[in-house]
Amino acid sequence: MDKSLSIVNTGEIVTISNLVDSSLKPKLMEMGLIAGKKLKVLFKAPFGDPIAIDLGGYILSLRLDEARLINVSY
Repeated sequence: MDKSLSIVNTGEIVTISNLVDSSLKPKLMEMGLIAGKKLKVLFKAPFGDPIAIDLGGYILSLRLDEARLINVSY
């Protein structure tokens, strides 16, 4: 079952399924967000924006509008 990265809970490990087509897609892919890659949600700010993820050993911060473009599965 795919869902948006923006609604994944802190501490969960998920796999990127795909990226939504948008003007940000190339930039997200350059940051290493590609299908098949595993990531862990490390932290969410009090109002949920931004979120911090561990992506292959480095920490990446994403705004919720960016995280909504990333579909993940368990």
